[in-house]
Amino acid sequence: MENQTKQKLNRELIDSQEKLPIKIVQFGGGNFMRGFTDYVIDKLNKEAGFNAGIVNVQPTPGGSVHKLEEQDNLYTLFSRGIKKGEIIDTKQVISAIQKSINPYTNYDEFLVLAKEKELEFIFSNTTETGIAYDESENDYTGPHKNFPAKLTVLLHERFKHFNGAEDKGLRIIPCELIEDNALALKEMILKYARLWNLEANFVQWIEQNNYFHNTLVDRIVPGYPKDDADTYEDQLDYEDQMMVVSEVFLLFVIQDAANLKERIPFDKIDEQILVVDNIQPYRLRKVRILNGGHTLMLAPAILSGKETVKESIDDQFLGKFLSETIFNEVNPTLGLDETELTDFAEEVFDRFRNPFIKHYQASIALYFVSKFKVRILPSLLKYVEINHKLPLNLTFSLTSLIRFYQGNFDEKSLPLNDEEAIVNRFKEIWANENYDKVTELALSETIFWETDLTKVSGLKSAVAKALWEIDHNDIETAYYNFIQFYS
Repeated sequence: MENQTKQKLNRELIDSQEKLPIKIVQFGGGNFMRGFTDYVIDKLNKEAGFNAGIVNVQPTPGGSVHKLEEQDNLYTLFSRGIKKGEIIDTKQVISAIQKSINPYTNYDEFLVLAKEKELEFIFSNTTETGIAYDESENDYTGPHKNFPAKLTVLLHERFKHFNGAEDKGLRIIPCELIEDNALALKEMILKYARLWNLEANFVQWIEQNNYFHNTLVDRIVPGYPKDDADTYEDQLDYEDQMMVVSEVFLLFVIQDAANLKERIPFDKIDEQILVVDNIQPYRLRKVRILNGGHTLMLAPAILSGKETVKESIDDQFLGKFLSETIFNEVNPTLGLDETELTDFAEEVFDRFRNPFIKHYQASIALYFVSKFKVRILPSLLKYVEINHKLPLNLTFSLTSLIRFYQGNFDEKSLPLNDEEAIVNRFKEIWANENYDKVTELALSETIFWETDLTKVSGLKSAVAKALWEIDHNDIETAYYNFIQFYS
């Protein structure tokens, strides 16, 4: 009953009456954008004097921008997690969004955005399927459901209104989780320009006066805490239907173009935002350390009876195993600055320890072989190439995977959740009782690895030895016996 008496969140209530100039149009105002991009812009405004207002454009007909409008485009962000070993649990009102527009019900208001003199940036997160071309959108007249089509119209209207002025081009910074996201979006825009027979000068303006920045984004944003809403509402003096919960960790890597650093003062706020010439090493870092950390620890953790990532990393043996593997066997293969790699890895470990997020190992086991092939195997092979010897921890992780696919351990069924062909092939392999034979068949199976791993010097005998140890000891003892044997 108490919550019913609270006043709905609004600008007068929190004394936030300042009108910010519209510098950003954002496609997608869902949980991730509000917990990531809008948070970053809000922090830039408050701590670095960026002075940028956001207009939030609803990406789909079934969106809910009206709920933001009803509370003056304000919402509360709860940030919860661990940073540098300390538990962080904070809340703040995000006020950077100045207006929310539903282009399906108010298309003219959407088109007017093209005339904003100070508009400079486009941000988006329309899911991985959002950056796509729909040839059925063959009419320039909107509203369009397709995001690149909407953006093409907005850019074209701006081109016409400012007579193709060179300084009125925009910087497009998509946050969709696909590789080369900005270049993919640019390709879609040019396709619509051809489909609609737009002026050659417009295409030239897109190519020469607009800048497309590929990105890598990383932050867990669970969103509205529907299962625990009362707990969060009790912390507020107002009603907020759009509150968002996120983890503390944030990584934003942006590919530079035309001195982006001079346009947005990212360096003036304490967040891991990197503007770089080449984004691929950072994508590699995320895949090998964050995603790879989950994957390389998975089989030893499950075979040890651990159910969650936090439970695993808090375990004295498994936590040490993960740390030593990342620092000694994965990081040295990446070719990036050692300090950056160390800082990133330590933040990853903090994320794994987040007491507010329950991440089950069984869910990570989905398509385990393909994950290992992409995330771990390249590190193992690169380590061998560089050092001319086996990385023993990664070898033990690979062995644990092979043992995992036997399907049972310590009289318990294991959560096999992979392609039927892979599960069945492992079943055939484990029909053999000889560890050498099992190892040879598993390592040479190209449907697993797309290569014959028996050709890696010493790997077959090492895996066979580790398999024997795992079947005759607990995981920790098996590991140390294996390491001692090869030391």
